[in-house]
Amino acid sequence: MDRFLGAHVFGTEPARLVDEIAFALGPLPATANFGFLYASDALSSRLPVILPRLKDVTGIEHWIGSVGVGLCVGGEEIYDRPALAAMVGGFPADAFRVLPSCYDAADTPPVDIAAWAGGHAAHFGLIHGDPSNPATPELIRQLADSLPGAFLTGGLTSSQGLNFQFADEPVQGGISGALFAETVAVIAGHTQGCTPIGPKHRITAAQRNIVIELDGRPAFEVMREDIGEVLARDLNRIGGYIFAGLPVAGSDTGDYLVRNLMGVDTTRGLVAIGDLAQEGGSLMFCRRDGNTAREDMLRMLEDLRARGGGDARGAVYVSCLGRGRHQFGEDSEELKLVREVLGDLPLVGFFANGEIFHNRLYGYTGVLSVFL
Repeated sequence: MDRFLGAHVFGTEPARLVDEIAFALGPLPATANFGFLYASDALSSRLPVILPRLKDVTGIEHWIGSVGVGLCVGGEEIYDRPALAAMVGGFPADAFRVLPSCYDAADTPPVDIAAWAGGHAAHFGLIHGDPSNPATPELIRQLADSLPGAFLTGGLTSSQGLNFQFADEPVQGGISGALFAETVAVIAGHTQGCTPIGPKHRITAAQRNIVIELDGRPAFEVMREDIGEVLARDLNRIGGYIFAGLPVAGSDTGDYLVRNLMGVDTTRGLVAIGDLAQEGGSLMFCRRDGNTAREDMLRMLEDLRARGGGDARGAVYVSCLGRGRHQFGEDSEELKLVREVLGDLPLVGFFANGEIFHNRLYGYTGVLSVFL
C-alpha cells in the first residue's frame, strides 16, 4: 500500500459516523492493517461504542489516536463541531506494536513490547498521553530510555470531557500509542511558537518551581529588564504573552522548552514557572510572536520536504491549543501552510494539551510526523 487513506465526518450518532467514515475512506486494500483516529471531545462519551464498530466495519484491528478540542484533517482545522477523523495505512506485521496504556514507570513498556523492541535497532513512536496524570512526563522519559534509538512524537489529550486515547481500545490515565521498527520510514520536525527576548540566564537559586535568583540577582529584576519597562509596569499584560524558556542541554539548534509563567512576587523578586527550576540550569524569557511562528513553521516544512524528497504516504500533525486559530488566524491558516509546502497528502491530528517531540514534552509547538 502506498499513500494512506484519510477521511473525516461530522455528527454525534455512532453508527452513522462509522458508516459514513468507512464510505468516505472507500474500498480498503488488503494491506491496510493500521489506523489513526482522532475525535472531537464532544464525542468522548460515545467512543466506547464508536471504536469497536469502526474495527468491525473496516476490518482493521489496530487503531491509535486521541480526543481533542480541535482536530487537524488535511488542510483544515476543525473546532466547535463534533467530528471524527481517520487515516488508514499498511505496515509489515512485525514492523509495529500498539502500546497499551502505561500508568507506572516501573511497567513501561510492558514485557511483551520490550521483548519485541529488543529485536530492532531503532524505534519511532507516536504517543498520546493523559494530561491529568502528573507522572506523564516521567512515563515518556522512561519509555524512551527503555527503547534502542527511541524517537517519540505525539501529544497530550485535550478535552472538556473524558481524556480518552486510543490503543486498540479507548484508554485513559497513562501514555499509549504505537512503536514502529526501523523498517518504517518516518521523518519528523517541530516548530516553536515563541521567540526568545533576552539572553540565557543561569539559575543561581531556586526552590521547586520558584526561581529566586538569575545570574546572582533577583529573578524578577532580571525578567523586568528583559521584557522592558512598558510590560513590567503592567504585569496583567504578560499573561499568555511572556513565557519562560528552558534551553535543552546539548541541543545544537538552540532548542528550548516553553513553560508558563505561574506568577511573580515583585516584593521578594521571585518568578514562578510551570516546571521545576534546576539550580545551575538555564532560563530565558520568551514572547508569543505570530510572525516568527509562521517563519519557523515554514522553516520546518521546507526541511521536511527536502528530507522526504517530496514523496510521503501520510502525516500526523499535533499542534498546541495556543496555536491554530489563536496564533495563525481563523481560516485554518496553520494547516494551509502544511498543504502549501507538502502538498495534498493525507493528514490527521489534533490540538493538544502539550506536544511530544524527541522524547520531551513541549508547549506552544507544532510536531509533524511524516510517513514515507
